[in-house]
Amino acid sequence: MRIISGIYKNKEILTPGTDKTHPMGSREKLALFNMILSYLPEKRVLDAFAGSGALGLEALSRGASEAVFVEKDEKAVKIIKENLKSLGVTNATVVKSTVDAFEPEEKFDLIFADPPYDKFEKSQIEHLARFLSSDGTLVLSSPEPVDLPGLKLLKSRKYAGCIISIFVV
Repeated sequence: MRIISGIYKNKEILTPGTDKTHPMGSREKLALFNMILSYLPEKRVLDAFAGSGALGLEALSRGASEAVFVEKDEKAVKIIKENLKSLGVTNATVVKSTVDAFEPEEKFDLIFADPPYDKFEKSQIEHLARFLSSDGTLVLSSPEPVDLPGLKLLKSRKYAGCIISIFVV
């Protein structure tokens, strides 16, 4: 897997290679970042259900000011840390935690949520939405359309087996 664009363009990143994570396909990732390009510069980003950290790394590559990666799988956490080190990223933090237990001290401008589709729980996404800044954006990759109370659906696109939805406060 590679970073698509920005300062880390074409840099290879490692993936956990387990059935516990499902990296977003290149086509979907490109479409997602084309939809949110204007939301990235100088934003504080949360990559929830981070897996390899690909979404947060792509955001950093394209101008996000900081990223926090939340992942519960130990192998995936190690992979994210290796990816950060190999790219020389210093403006990022990795948190080993479930999304349900994650309680940050600061809010985020942009939240990526790409949960496992076989264990999709809307309540986890609602939990994450609490950590959006007053003008924040939540990007959700899900197996089906989702309505999130308190958030406005800005855009939604279907790609193969996933729906990418962009919500704003």
